Amino acid sequence: MSLELIGLTLGISFAAGLNLYATVATLGLLERFGVVTLPPPLAPLAHPIVIGVVLFFYVVEFFADKIPYVDTAWDTFHTFIRPPAAAILAYAAVAGVSEPWRIVAALVAGGVALTSHGTKTTARAAVNTSPEPISNWILSVVEDGVVIALVWFAAVHPLWALGIVAVLLALSIWLLTKLVRYFRNLFRSTAARKRQTVPKPS
Repeated sequence: MSLELIGLTLGISFAAGLNLYATVATLGLLERFGVVTLPPPLAPLAHPIVIGVVLFFYVVEFFADKIPYVDTAWDTFHTFIRPPAAAILAYAAVAGVSEPWRIVAALVAGGVALTSHGTKTTARAAVNTSPEPISNWILSVVEDGVVIALVWFAAVHPLWALGIVAVLLALSIWLLTKLVRYFRNLFRSTAARKRQTVPKPS
């Protein structure tokens, strides 16, 4: 398995964990307009029906992602979609290698997508604790921009994508630890306030 193929699969996987529909749509459009030539098993992503369906779901997600708590529900539901889909894409992308390596690629891709998805879901839940909606909108737009840029790098400059994904994974793990600590402190302070407001028996 070449480094270029590893960069492609890891880049796609991280992006899919953030936004699966934008990932597939970007790949399909890049292939359809001749910007890149994807591995043959991924070529059907350029079919008009596939592009049309994923663009429809991307539009749905675009608006759902801007509504506090709706975005959290949407992300929670997609826990069962984004990582498995990333694993399937990776399994298809490395069709030229032996079966054990295809399985390894699928497992790694699913893990990478789960990491980026988990970071996104946790971060958006943290942002939803703020009463103002602007942060949510900005974060959503930035995420979409990262997805499109990362897919482009993965398809056109896979070696660059390999380095970018390594940095993003490290950043995701660091951010997840911060977010877990934030929610733990939030729950503790909320529980403490509730205990203080409970009237003592006379």
